[in-house]
Amino acid sequence: MLDSLVTLARAGIAAGVAFVGIPVVVGAAGFTGAGIAAGTLAAKMMSAAAVANGGGVATGSTVAVLQSIGAAGLPAAAKTVIIGVGAAVGALL
Repeated sequence: MLDSLVTLARAGIAAGVAFVGIPVVVGAAGFTGAGIAAGTLAAKMMSAAAVANGGGVATGSTVAVLQSIGAAGLPAAAKTVIIGVGAAVGALL
């Protein structure tokens, strides 16, 4: 019984860390609500993507998705997946 409770607690903690941590890391990389911050990893990624794509960032690219998360947060479907995966990983620990 105690093992089950510990597993549930770990699952909840891991899910919470993933849910909160991903947007924090994305913001710290420079993908913000105001756009990509100058001099950050995000700016370097955007520059490389633009050079590779002839001057623009492709829709659906890693840079575009991360900027979307930085600007608007995670979509509901992504939150569901992240919580599920975080819970599964936490339960395995």
